Amino acid sequence: MFNVKTHKQAYLFDPWSHLGPKRRTALNTSWAGLFQKHILPSLPVDALRSHYHGYNGRPSKELYSMMGLVILQQMFDLTDDGAVEQFCFNIQWHYALNITSSDDQHAYISAKTLWSMRDTLSTESLYHEIFTAALKTLEKLFQADLGKQRMDSVHIRSNMRHLGRIGLFVRTIKKFLLNLKRHHRLVFDRLDQELVTRHMSTTSESLFAMVKPSESKHTLDQLARDVYTLTQHGGAVSAVRDMASFKLLLRLFTEQCVVDQETGGEPRAVARPNKEVPSDSLQSPSDPDAGYSGHKGQGYQIQVVESYTTNPAHQNTGEGTDEDEHEDDGKRLSLITHVAVESADKHDSAALIPALDDLQHNDALPEELLADSLYGSDDNCETAHQDYEVRVIAPAMTSSSDKLSLADCSLDEQGRVLACPEGRAPKTCKKTRRGFSAAFSHDCLQCEVYDRCPVSRGKKACYFRYTTKDIRLARRRQGESTAGFTEKYRYRAGVEATMSEFDRRTGVKHLRVRGMKAVRFAAVMKAVGVNIFRAARQWKRRCTPISPHCGTMPACFAWWSRVTHQYAPLMATLHVRLAALLPASTNRLGFRF
Repeated sequence: MFNVKTHKQAYLFDPWSHLGPKRRTALNTSWAGLFQKHILPSLPVDALRSHYHGYNGRPSKELYSMMGLVILQQMFDLTDDGAVEQFCFNIQWHYALNITSSDDQHAYISAKTLWSMRDTLSTESLYHEIFTAALKTLEKLFQADLGKQRMDSVHIRSNMRHLGRIGLFVRTIKKFLLNLKRHHRLVFDRLDQELVTRHMSTTSESLFAMVKPSESKHTLDQLARDVYTLTQHGGAVSAVRDMASFKLLLRLFTEQCVVDQETGGEPRAVARPNKEVPSDSLQSPSDPDAGYSGHKGQGYQIQVVESYTTNPAHQNTGEGTDEDEHEDDGKRLSLITHVAVESADKHDSAALIPALDDLQHNDALPEELLADSLYGSDDNCETAHQDYEVRVIAPAMTSSSDKLSLADCSLDEQGRVLACPEGRAPKTCKKTRRGFSAAFSHDCLQCEVYDRCPVSRGKKACYFRYTTKDIRLARRRQGESTAGFTEKYRYRAGVEATMSEFDRRTGVKHLRVRGMKAVRFAAVMKAVGVNIFRAARQWKRRCTPISPHCGTMPACFAWWSRVTHQYAPLMATLHVRLAALLPASTNRLGFRF
């Protein structure tokens, strides 16, 4: 039965009065107080109504606390047993989840209940609603400025074993044979016993691990023939074709092997060369969703967008109103506004537009978005500007060659070439259907940089043809050398600190789960945890009195101590010089009595 309680309703008697004023203040000013007062009531528990009866059956665990529990588990990077232990005995968690009773009905949970709640949230993709609800709550509470944001990606690994090509073949074949023996024994018994013995023996994996590098090609070809034999035998039985392990075996053969049709002989399977294996190929039979990045290896990657501010963090001086202090909190606070998980083989250039679409759906679109050159293709920048009214600030991709480009030329406001990199003006510059065509004299053939110049030789002149896209890229490259671009783009580096905090606080780079569904759930919940950690710092500053309780005199003494410490070297030098100039009857400060 659907069971929730209203956390916004006040208690007639304070259930936390037994803690004492100091512990109560410590809880209220920590992340637990922020979570209880603002995050917990905003959780979308109504999305779970379809999984519970409205009035019939045994009441479920209180669903606000259950949904909050899965957030705290990922927030503190705990195992299931660790999360259950904290839920049962940690008073800070009780305060955050507003568990006011100490009986087993309210303060106890089994690991099965935690698993069921996490499975429901991940299957229904309700973690996106949790992330959005927490983001909007913190944005409204602290009046966070989302007008400036920045984007980057980080590589993560699921709880899968790192396998080479030989190990991948061996583990996938063995997994299929074990499942085939368990579910279809008659088909298993008809297989070649030599093949079965080779892969089902207790020492099979260790034998394949001892293959010399010089013999790896021969071993891969042998494994490819084994996979081909198994797919031919198993594909003839419909029940075997529906097995998940057989589908993995068939995928492995398609991506890693090729059939060599010998003339006048039987088809022979061989392993593909390493360069021909695609990056989205199977990396591990235990995690089929993982991909491969040539730069960072196997696993997944997370696309992260966060807000930032160019205003320095103001110190609390004790002056001003509470509204000014709350406004300063919003200027300090940076929030993660978008999280997307994808396999490691995906390119960053394809992640910008889906991120903007998600930000638009959550009413969190920025005015400016900082990103590196992989995101800043011309098509992405134009789409972001025209469809989302977002200015993408990113360096343009540079060519690997040392040839000159349109960015080295002088252009007018319309994009016509005024002078080439050597300072020569074109004879004509006409507008074409796709852009412009600049005609230079044949003197270009004797130019020192002709080999690097993009002009092409014609009958009447040397022509330089370029499109409107080339003009936009040239203006971007010319703008990158200005002080204005450097001043704006320097804030992009701050996202690297976010990636470090993301991993240090939540352990996102080494997850305990496998599969895209579980990895997405864990990554998004950990991003919610990072936002709560960041907001908790501002929450504590807001809840802590600005001035000391004992009065203003200690603050005055502290100010005077800083002043005297700063000017002590100057006063010492002045004292030495005055002592040399004034007679001995003067005192040490240089004044007569």
